[in-house]
Amino acid sequence: MKKRFTQVLNRILTFIENAGNKLPHPATIFLIFALSVPLFSWLAHLLEWNTIHPATGEIVRPVNLLSVKGLHLMLTEMITNFTGFAPLGVVMVAMLGIGIAEESGLISALVRLMVLSAPRRILTFMIVFTGILTNVASDVGYVLLIPLAGMIFIAFRRHPIVGMTAAFAGVSGGFSANLMLGTIDPLLAGLSQEAAQILDPAYTVNPTANYYFMVVSTFFIAATGTFITEKITEPRYAKKKVSIQSGSIEKLKPNERKGLRVAGITMLICLVLLLIGMIPAQGILRGEDGSLLASPVIKGIVALIFLLGAISGMAFGFASGKFKNDHDVIKGMEVSMTHLAGYLVLVFFAAQFVAYFKWSNLGIIFAIKGASFLSNLNLGLPVLLILFIILSGIINLFIGSASAKWALLAPVFIPMFMLMGYSPELSQVVYRIGDSVTNIISPMMSFFVLIIAFFQRYDKNAGMGTIISLMLPYTVGFFIVWTILLILWIKLGIPLGPGVSLFYPAG
Repeated sequence: MKKRFTQVLNRILTFIENAGNKLPHPATIFLIFALSVPLFSWLAHLLEWNTIHPATGEIVRPVNLLSVKGLHLMLTEMITNFTGFAPLGVVMVAMLGIGIAEESGLISALVRLMVLSAPRRILTFMIVFTGILTNVASDVGYVLLIPLAGMIFIAFRRHPIVGMTAAFAGVSGGFSANLMLGTIDPLLAGLSQEAAQILDPAYTVNPTANYYFMVVSTFFIAATGTFITEKITEPRYAKKKVSIQSGSIEKLKPNERKGLRVAGITMLICLVLLLIGMIPAQGILRGEDGSLLASPVIKGIVALIFLLGAISGMAFGFASGKFKNDHDVIKGMEVSMTHLAGYLVLVFFAAQFVAYFKWSNLGIIFAIKGASFLSNLNLGLPVLLILFIILSGIINLFIGSASAKWALLAPVFIPMFMLMGYSPELSQVVYRIGDSVTNIISPMMSFFVLIIAFFQRYDKNAGMGTIISLMLPYTVGFFIVWTILLILWIKLGIPLGPGVSLFYPAG
């Protein structure tokens, strides 16, 4: 029976691998979708599709983009579609600050300090927990923490693959949890806002949309990852020995410790200044109406990420000696921009697709029809959430980019759920759960090949099947815990973020 199950599982994984490898580049996928929208808009116009807008009572008809007017619109608005795409600017600005912090060595030093100072009894938890936190700094968790976790486990006489598995679970599986906002938050919020404005042109989605849920999720996912590592993963490697020797862990140098002290003091000063501007009733960082939710800190969270990343990075860099002058600081910003080259290409085509989809009215028509269909099924919110999480997770096996998938799904599902009475922020957090839980078993995840190389340092026979078989328990565990947490969250009516409602006033 066990052999039969293994054979079936291997066939499924082989199919996923082969199917994923045959997919074109995500940018090409968006080009295909962008070119398909005008064709479908012409067909919908020809078939005289229409529906009634539940909020206004007006008849919504498709707009034929293959008409003379449509062709003119696509040509004249191509540049504006790209430059005005909501996620573009916010990601670039945030990455400038993060780039300084990363180039200075601040993020690397923080990761090593957190993990190396952890007591043995909570070592696994700290590995997973730190992995989750590294998501704020793009790919540093993949290239730094995962191999470091293997070396740390060797130092504690534990198998290094177990340590790397725990780190990978935190870095990739816990992608939608954190105590801090990262570059992915404004990116997804921008896409959600673009999709929400198909139905409600005045709707805005802040990068803090899911912040409360993210913070709580951090501890639940870290605890779940720890349990799976120690109860399922580690027993499999209890009798296996490491085949090669690993290098020693690089401890913090005196100049790095000095840099951390200076950066810590600098961040403390920044925090005090923020509180002085926010806490008093007449604080300069409160909104025009005196509220915190309308404050420039919340609305300008991307600028804050840039400033804090840049200030703390420069404090560490100059104090540690890594930065000698302004040229070194600018270099850090330039390096972060080079990492966005592929993203810029992807955004160009994604922006055209989203714009065409909005102009054609297909998004509204699909949303209204889909919402009506789902409402008539009377599945209930928990079932809808579970189905959407599963759908997002399955798509993640074939398309690795979180923003690419959300750019495809958001224009359909956000208006659809809005019409059913659920907020864009709720749709976004459901998507993020599905996207995270299958990251660790997705061959399309950009760092998957690198993870295999790390594992092969200690097991020459390790391959894709090894990684997927190790990470499947985390996928299942994270899915169960996150789904239960979200359902309880909704039952209790807790906001997902500052000033964020779970529901949207449909009709």
